[in-house]
Amino acid sequence: MSYRILGRTGVRVSPLTLGAMNFGARATGDHAEAVGIIRRALDAGINIIDTADSYSQGESEIIVGKALQGSRQEVFLATKFHSQWGKGLNTRGSSRRWIFAAVENSLRRLQTDYIDLYQQHKPDPDVDVAETVGALDDLVRQGKIRYYGTTTNEPHLLVEAQWAAEKAGRSRPATEQVPYSILARGAERATLPVAGRFGLGVLTWSPLAGGWLSGRHTADSPAPVSARAAWLPARHDPQVPENQVKRDLAIKLGDLAAKAGITLPQLAVAFVLRHPQVDSVLIGPRTREHLDSLLGADEIVLGDDVLDAVDELVPPGVTVNRADEGWQPPWLGDDVDARRRPAPRTRH
Repeated sequence: MSYRILGRTGVRVSPLTLGAMNFGARATGDHAEAVGIIRRALDAGINIIDTADSYSQGESEIIVGKALQGSRQEVFLATKFHSQWGKGLNTRGSSRRWIFAAVENSLRRLQTDYIDLYQQHKPDPDVDVAETVGALDDLVRQGKIRYYGTTTNEPHLLVEAQWAAEKAGRSRPATEQVPYSILARGAERATLPVAGRFGLGVLTWSPLAGGWLSGRHTADSPAPVSARAAWLPARHDPQVPENQVKRDLAIKLGDLAAKAGITLPQLAVAFVLRHPQVDSVLIGPRTREHLDSLLGADEIVLGDDVLDAVDELVPPGVTVNRADEGWQPPWLGDDVDARRRPAPRTRH
């Protein structure tokens, strides 16, 4: 496996990141099975693991912690904070108070005394970015985290965080984790160029577009039922018009992959890794077989003819379904009055 430098950190990471979202009650509830998948990934050369405190309410972190006993130093370990815990008014978000509590909880579950990459899981419009970067820089100085970054941030938020950190004499965010796939190419418009401008390491998630590029969709069979349609219908319900478009495109992309002599998941992963700004792509296997089917996708080099054919189906910068971009700014939400006539924010 060929390794890449993660942004300006100087750290070498594998082009495939093992995403641990599916470990725990949410999908792979058998801890021994999940630990086996993690160790198989490490044996294959993957050296970066990404989890979050919200995945199965901490269970994913517990599983990852078990799997890394005896091999912690060989792994670049990433996790995230932001999601609501319990019913507390302040047990969520990006305030200094919650960040300091959340990191201790993650360290305990992961059975480690430091986290390599600590990521803000979603933007938090309620917190001044200077407070967030200040708290995270303090954790760097304390040795509890090595680097910090963001996920699913709008381009202007990436710039604001860089500016706020530099103005305060703080270490700057080192990475951005962005949704990116053949069916969700919105990051190409500004997020990836901005990341390049500031030397951010780029991790990408959902290369298979939430399963639409798994190869399960064929012209001669009805749309398979996704368990995720119940809790994320905007992305996974096949009756949603935008998702019907995704299914049609997935079928055409499957034909394109077959002509190229590869599987559709391999095409999907290889496409994401072809972008010069991408350092590593998250894969989130539920089983060892799923993991094995994606190993080696990083070694596939797509020819210009294949890339041109992809562009014809989904033009650069186009996201077929806006829901696949991971975060909806509140100022674009359902509250029409707030969207059109936002009240001025008062700070005390």
